[in-house]
Amino acid sequence: MYTIEKDIEQQAFNKLKVQKINTSENLDILSISLEKGAVFPEHTSPREAYLIMLEGKIKFHIKNEVYNISQHQHLNFEKEVPHWIEASENSKFLIVR
Repeated sequence: MYTIEKDIEQQAFNKLKVQKINTSENLDILSISLEKGAVFPEHTSPREAYLIMLEGKIKFHIKNEVYNISQHQHLNFEKEVPHWIEASENSKFLIVR
């Protein structure tokens, strides 16, 4: 059973902050806050992943494409493909992989 907390809501906008919500053998859930103008540097995911926007707007860069993602939108992406993220506004999103 999981306990619902206000960790995501209370997560501050301070450049880049990554918080593990759940980690198990088969599933990771990460809560990410990204301050306006901040960048989540290029990296890869060890598994196929889903990004779910909670608030704000970001530019998601992958495979020489840029996806503008805003509140309540989502995007899935392949494992081991380099990508990076830039915040157009103070933003919070989840990564589920």
